[in-house]
This record gives sequence, structure tokens and C-alpha cells, in this order.
Amino acid sequence: MVAHRHEGECPCGTGELYAQCCGPLHAGERRAQTPEQLMRSRYSAFFLLDTEYLRLTWAPEATPQDLTLDAQQKWTRLRVLDAPEPEGNEGYVHYRAHFRYGNLRDFLEEVSRFERRDGVWLYVDGEILE
Repeated sequence: MVAHRHEGECPCGTGELYAQCCGPLHAGERRAQTPEQLMRSRYSAFFLLDTEYLRLTWAPEATPQDLTLDAQQKWTRLRVLDAPEPEGNEGYVHYRAHFRYGNLRDFLEEVSRFERRDGVWLYVDGEILE
């Protein structure tokens, strides 16, 4: 797994240092323990253009064939709006991810669905909210 270098505060918005927050997940040193932790680490992976981590954390049947990320799209802030306790092996996270693309400033709001399979949380799909 590719370990991405990022200094300072973690892009996911916890206020922790990247080296203590999403960095160890990206480096394969540990796995996300909750759907929210996985969602935050995936946001950081989008921020860092880490397609390998995204592919590893996507449910295999839902992983896009082409996972090319646009480096011109700059993720600027993540807000977790709701992250209820998982029920069994299924969990949800409602979030808003802000981005900049050229002069455009906008956000993506989604309720993401996660499943725990063989003890590992994976992103399955999400409902994008308008």
C-alpha cells in the first residue's frame, strides 16, 4: 500500500494530526473501527488522490472500473452531519464534503452505507442528496 505523506492536521476534520488519524489507515497499519472512521479516511484519500486506498475500502461489487480522480477538484472541508451507531454489520454516515473546482465552490452531500464483512468495514453505496 502506498503511504501518502501529509504533514499537519488530518484532512478529515477531526483536528488530530494525519499521522495519528487517517495516516495509519492509509498505510495499512490498522483498519477503520467504525463507519464514520472509514468515511473520514476515504475523504482523506480523495483529498490525497489515494485511489489504492479507495479501491481497498470499496465493496468489490460496487467498485468503479475507472477510479481516476481529478486533481483539479480540491476537497476543502468535511462535515459529518450524522453517524449513528451501526446496527449489526451495517452502518450509515451522513456528511457534507466541500470542494473547489476552478472558481466553483460547492459541496457533495451524501448518506453513505457501509457493511462490515469478515470484520472489515467497506463502503457499499450512498444516496446523494440535492
